Amino acid sequence: MAAATRTGRRSSMDMTQGNIVRLIIIFALPILAGQVFQNLYNSVDAIVVGRYVGTTALAAVSASSDISQLLVGFFTGLSTGCGVLLARYFGAQTYERLHDAIHTALCFALILGLCMATLGIVCTPLLLKMVGCPADVYAEAASYLRIYLAGILFTAIYNVGSGILRAVGDSRHPFFYLVISSVVNIILDLLFVVWFRMGVMGVALATIISQLTSVTLVFLQLTRTEDVYKVTFSHLKMEKDLVREVIDLGLPAAIQSSLISISNLFVQRYINGFGSSAMAGIGAAKKIDKFVGLIAQSVGQSATTFISQNYGAGKLDRAFKSLLYCMCINFTMIALIGTPVYFLAEKAVSIFTTDPDSIAYGVGMVHVMMPCYFIQSLNALFANATRGFGKSKVVMCCSVFGMVVCRQIFLAVTMHMNYDVVNVYRGYPFGWACAACSVMTYFYFAIWRKYRHELKKA
Repeated sequence: MAAATRTGRRSSMDMTQGNIVRLIIIFALPILAGQVFQNLYNSVDAIVVGRYVGTTALAAVSASSDISQLLVGFFTGLSTGCGVLLARYFGAQTYERLHDAIHTALCFALILGLCMATLGIVCTPLLLKMVGCPADVYAEAASYLRIYLAGILFTAIYNVGSGILRAVGDSRHPFFYLVISSVVNIILDLLFVVWFRMGVMGVALATIISQLTSVTLVFLQLTRTEDVYKVTFSHLKMEKDLVREVIDLGLPAAIQSSLISISNLFVQRYINGFGSSAMAGIGAAKKIDKFVGLIAQSVGQSATTFISQNYGAGKLDRAFKSLLYCMCINFTMIALIGTPVYFLAEKAVSIFTTDPDSIAYGVGMVHVMMPCYFIQSLNALFANATRGFGKSKVVMCCSVFGMVVCRQIFLAVTMHMNYDVVNVYRGYPFGWACAACSVMTYFYFAIWRKYRHELKKA
């Protein structure tokens, strides 16, 4: 094909020049706002179920959340890893290679999405058995999960599609699409559950319809643009050398996310052992946790794209400076948001459920986890920075070591000594700390020390 060029109206952003802090903030804000809306409609699912269906139904959705996150996280990780490759090509201005990589990544996601959806639906009983789903919530959990997993193909395509846009510096359009799909989801939640009394099935149907909406919007953007990331259906194919690169950078991030989700399934077994009130309350706390954790995720994603583009362009000084600025932004925002959440934990959990026992479990989890968000922030930031330098496999190993191996060992030992739900809460920050120490150690010795001499010469 002819070499791709930047023509027409552009929505991409070149991060290899200009004010670093300004570019990071401009890029990160739509990601943060988009993730807020995405988590908002996931939280609305829980609020509607908890308020209008009951504690058992909320427990069923909570029991399914880690299972659904297993597959959703796989494609989120895949899109993040692919984004590193695409951002590098964009920063180096090798647009023909960028075009081919985009079409290969989309084909790869389509095939994997179909396989995962089929496998997930067939294996629903096995997955619920893995988490020790109690008998009183099993039927509703199975109904919710099967419908949800039927739409996992939409999640796969959307994540890679929005990853393409973010890789070229466009974080605004994914934000707009998430806002629209969130509104659709909330309206359908209320319609299906409150009006038609469909219970957890209504929530699941609302979710996959909203996901289909976001997929449609992102594909309209990709196919109608005249910028370098334009997608042409006739060009969709899998090129062997690019598949290897996509697998090399994308698959480790996908596997990392999936293994952490699998670890969460075993954590959920501990939670389920404390009954439906614990499942509902801790499920609510996890929703709150995701909102505060969005700061580290959005700034981390910004760091990945910024570093990837500048690494591809050979501008290492900008890449390393961005890491320091991102750290300052993260710490400031976590202090501003995490502090009121800690002190208003009871009111926050009460939004999801009115059951006193469930509220007590949720508040306990928030109070243990919230002061440790600075650790999570360091882990997310250095992991994304390391991935931005093309070391996706290392990030996978460090994350699995901390969030899977160390956390499971911690839980096995502490729960054996004292079977207390507080140990489950403490397992999360313990895993963050172990992962952060390992990835920061690698970054210092393998990346910073490798390139610091070149920075002195610059």
